[in-house]
Amino acid sequence: MKKNKEETDETIRKLIAIARRYFTEKGYADSALEEIVSEAKLTRGALYHHFGNKKGLFHVVLESVQKEVAEQVEAEASQSDDVWEQLLFGCRAFVKAAVEPRSRRILLIDGPAVLGWDVWRKMDQQHSMRLLSEQLQIMKRQGCFRPASIEAMTHFLSGALNESALWIAQMPDQRQALEESMTVIALLVEGLKK
Repeated sequence: MKKNKEETDETIRKLIAIARRYFTEKGYADSALEEIVSEAKLTRGALYHHFGNKKGLFHVVLESVQKEVAEQVEAEASQSDDVWEQLLFGCRAFVKAAVEPRSRRILLIDGPAVLGWDVWRKMDQQHSMRLLSEQLQIMKRQGCFRPASIEAMTHFLSGALNESALWIAQMPDQRQALEESMTVIALLVEGLKK
């Protein structure tokens, strides 16, 4: 029984890794399930058994990208003990992770298009946006902000970060665009200080 579970888990991991590469390189529309299962040395039936269909597989791949981005945000934010630096480090980490070639297309383009804005947004709320909200709540408890709604701040900053990532992803000099975006984010956040 344990061996079957391990084999199943390995099959799922393999399919997710291969599908992520295809979705990254070719995009959702041009990624053929036949190619993915052939490379994985599996049948279409195995893929359907585990994921239902191509959209189900994409959903799981996007979820893994969202988790990975959230982990990068947490890791970067934890590099400081200062709550303001944590906020800015986390914002920078989100934007950098979102525009990385292995995440950009899945997270910013195909995610909302394939799964729909509502599903994509709920996934974002469970991962990066959740971390942003938690950080803002900590800062509010410490009296860092002028009176303002944490929920509104979370949505405002999340929207700014997502739009910044979309803009940066299309810029020829992404490093400069990232710095320009972070300067603006820092100025906006500065305006919230008590």
